[in-house]
Formats: sequence, C-alpha cells, structure tokens
Amino acid sequence: MSKVVEIPVGKRSPLYRFFEALPGLLSYSMIILLFVLSALDPVLGSCYILLIVIINLVKAVGIAFRTVQGYKLMQCCLGVNWSKRLAELEDAQGSYEKLVGTKKDAYDYVQHLRNLCMVAAAEEGYFPKPSEIYHAVIVTMYNESLEVLVPTMESLLRTTYPKDRMIVVVAYEERGGIAGEEVAKTLEKNYKNRFGHFILSKHPDNIAHEVIGKGGNITYAGRVLKEYVNKKNIRYSNVIVTTLDCDNKPNKYYFDVVAYEYIVHEDRKRLSYQPVSLFTNNIWDAPAVTRVVASTNSFWNLICTMRPHTLRNFASHSQSLDALVEMDFWSTRTIVEDGHQYWRSLFYFDGDYEVLPIRAPIYQDAVLSDTLWRTLKAQWVQLRRWDYGASDVAYVGSYMCSKRRTVKWSVIIPKFVRLLDGHVTLAAMAPIIAFGGWIPLIFHYDTRDLLSHNLPMVVSYIQTVAAIGLFVSLILSLRMLPPRPARYKKSKKIWMAVQWVIAPVIAIVYSSACAFYSQTRLLLALYMEKFDVTEKAVKK
Repeated sequence: MSKVVEIPVGKRSPLYRFFEALPGLLSYSMIILLFVLSALDPVLGSCYILLIVIINLVKAVGIAFRTVQGYKLMQCCLGVNWSKRLAELEDAQGSYEKLVGTKKDAYDYVQHLRNLCMVAAAEEGYFPKPSEIYHAVIVTMYNESLEVLVPTMESLLRTTYPKDRMIVVVAYEERGGIAGEEVAKTLEKNYKNRFGHFILSKHPDNIAHEVIGKGGNITYAGRVLKEYVNKKNIRYSNVIVTTLDCDNKPNKYYFDVVAYEYIVHEDRKRLSYQPVSLFTNNIWDAPAVTRVVASTNSFWNLICTMRPHTLRNFASHSQSLDALVEMDFWSTRTIVEDGHQYWRSLFYFDGDYEVLPIRAPIYQDAVLSDTLWRTLKAQWVQLRRWDYGASDVAYVGSYMCSKRRTVKWSVIIPKFVRLLDGHVTLAAMAPIIAFGGWIPLIFHYDTRDLLSHNLPMVVSYIQTVAAIGLFVSLILSLRMLPPRPARYKKSKKIWMAVQWVIAPVIAIVYSSACAFYSQTRLLLALYMEKFDVTEKAVKK
C-alpha cells in the first residue's frame, strides 16, 4: 500500500465531512457566541469582547517584533556573497584552513566555518559537491503573455548560479490553447541556448481525478523532468526542484542559498526550502487596495521565517527530486497544492519533515488587471483560493484519527490546532474586533452597566495601542519599495503611506469575507475544484 495519503475522490466519509465543516462551524460560532452572551448578560458579552481584543493586542505586538526581526535578518542574508560561500564548500578543507582565525561579522559566518569543518571531516561522497548540484526550475503558465513571462526568464539569467547546471521546465496547459503554446515555444526559441537544459511540458486537459489547477500541471512537468534526468544519467538526489509562478523573480542568490543549505543538511531529503515571498514586483502600479494586501502578505511571510515551527510551503518553494519522485510529486486533487504539500510530505516521512526558511526572497506581483474593478475582483479570487487551504483541516484531522497514522500525537496535535486556529482566526477576528464592542450595548442600552456602556471606548483605546503593528507595517512597506518608475512623481510615495488607513476595511472586506466564503463552501460540501488563475496585466 502506498505511503502517500491522498485527498478522497467523490463522497467523503462522515469523519472527513465533520472536519471539513469544522472551520466554518467554529468561525460562525465565534460570531454567534458574541450575540448570545451579549443577549444573556452584558458583562459576559463585554468580557468575551475584551478577551478577544486583548489577544489581538498581544498578537499585534508580537507580529510587529517578528516583522522587524525578519526584515533585518533578510537584509543581513542578502549582504552575503552566497555564490562565494557555496564555492567554498567545493574544497571545504582548503577553505576552512584559509578562513579560520579571520574575524568577520557577516550573516551566519561562524556557522559557515562549522559547516566547512563538518564537510571536510566527512567521508568522501557523504556530502554532495556544489559542482554536482542541479537546479530544476518549473515555471508554470496558463494563458499569460510574453510580457509577463520574459521578465521571469530574464531574472533566472541574472541569478549567480551556473546556468549549465540549471534545468528550466516551462510547464504550460493544453487548455491554454494555441496562444499559450505559441508563448511556450517562443520562450524555448529565445532561451533554450541560454541555459544548460530547457524543456517544454504540455499538461493534457481532462485527466481523470484531477482538479483543474496548478498541482496537476507541475506534477506532470515533474514526471517529464524525471524522464529527462534519467536520460541524462543525473542522480535524483543531486537535483533540487523549484516551482515558480509565471510572474516570479528569484533574488540573484536564491539558488546559491538553497544549494548551500541542501548540501550542509544531512536530512536534505526530508526538508523543503521556503523563500520569503515578497509581492513587490509591480507594487508601484497596483491600486491601493491590492498594495495593502500585497504588503500584508509580504510581512506575514517575513514573520513565518522567524517561526519555523509554523512554517509551511507557500507559493514558490524547493524540494529534492528524489523525495518528489517517491511521493509522485504534488497533489493533483486540490487547488492549494503548495500548503498541502507540507502535510503530504509530513505524513509520507512519518513526521520527520521540516520546512527550512530561506531568507533570499522570490519577488512576486501584486494583483493587477486591466481595470480597477477587474483588479479588485481578481484580488478576491486570489484570496478565496488561498483561504481554501482550510480544506487541509479535514485532510489532517482525518489522518490524525485514522489507523494509518504514523506521526506521533505530540507532533501532529499542535500542528493541527495551529492550522485550525489560523483559519478560524482569519475569518472571525476582524469583524468581532471592528463591531463587537457595540453589541452588548445594543442589547442592553437601557441598563446602567458601566462596562457595556464604556466598552466601545475601551476597545478603541486598546486598538490604538495595537496600531503599533500598523505603524511598523507602514515604515517597512516604504523601506521595501523597489525603485520608483520614472513615470511616477515623488509625491506618490506619500500615498503609499496614506494607503494604510484602509487596512482595517480590507481586513473585513477581503481577508475575513474570503475566509468565510471558502469555509462556507466546505461546510456545505460545495467544493472548489477549479484553480481560478489570477489575472495579470503589465503596465507600460
């Protein structure tokens, strides 16, 4: 029997359906409980609100601290010549003798010396050499134009990793039609001779039991890559696979950092490598709403690098080919294959699996379409797809209760609780904080209870303190801006700061509403079985 645990096809078991409904039930219950407690007793309702607001305050302070910490570490990481560090692993003994005793305060320099010592002391062949490592980059596309894809290909050329050891796989869809195929073939014509290896992978339409989504595309491309590697007699364990969306642009050192970490970790097969996803490529062109959403997502990814125990695969990530081949690559039964890959890998490796933070970022686009309305709609489509990650609650919960479970209770229960809490909090927290302070007062306006009468003001004061997180976000968002395009005046930077006044509205209209939408569909068994591609436009 295969060790891979798959999402069920067709009718779910009662247990699976219970866990599918659980996020929605809890999210709605948090809202309903506010009204019930407030109707029964104003003090109970007020205490409930205060508890949630105080929890939010503590989280806001922690988020502000972790965001700054993550940003500083990322900047330190990018100040290192990773191409040079990776090359030093080739002759670890000679590099160690040359560097030991020198004083440097560069990022993780002491750890680098330890790594050189460890590699030098190991038997020949125990650690792979940098010259043996290949990077396979799967670039996914559907119906995007060359204007979107060419900058991505150029960014791969700008990386410092040797191009003769890069395998670029352009994974396009049959359902993208003739136009998509022409774009893929144009890329092959223009870039095939600029990389050591270049492959086209055409994902067929209407494969049985596949949802229409990215997971099927990259899995098919992975199988094509597997056959190509076999023909070239390259060992699976010497190939690191990175998936990129068509608008992704890796930092110039990204592949060097991943190769470095891959070599120095003995459990490399049971690791995946997660970069910081920064949505800054077109941040100057995007409207205020999607700029705030993009910046918030960038900050969250920075925070996650500081909390490795909560880190999961998101968007672009890297994993060894030998692990992917064993697992038959990614799931083809979900529209959120990135986060789902974490749980799939965790179960396959019996709990002995981790996501390693890589502080060299991959830059992505903020949502931008042809018109403001289409941009706002596209943002909704993107977030509701991400929030459909609540479907993993059922996947994890049912596995946790099954006889097939090989992951220890002490490992899986905390992870399950954090997964469930994250989705419920995302849905229910913002509306409760925004409007909850008034609910006890509405039910008991004629009473003389001081707490309920003063609750809106108390909540407002606490939220003012919690706004420290918003202020930190404002400052960092300005520091993380890419160079201003010449077509924009300097004054636009002022609007980049002012935009944060709409952050509370966005938290309700987009974050909370999208989460409730996805959880309600799971609650009612109205499954999302199609990956709605986010529209992409390039502003000239």
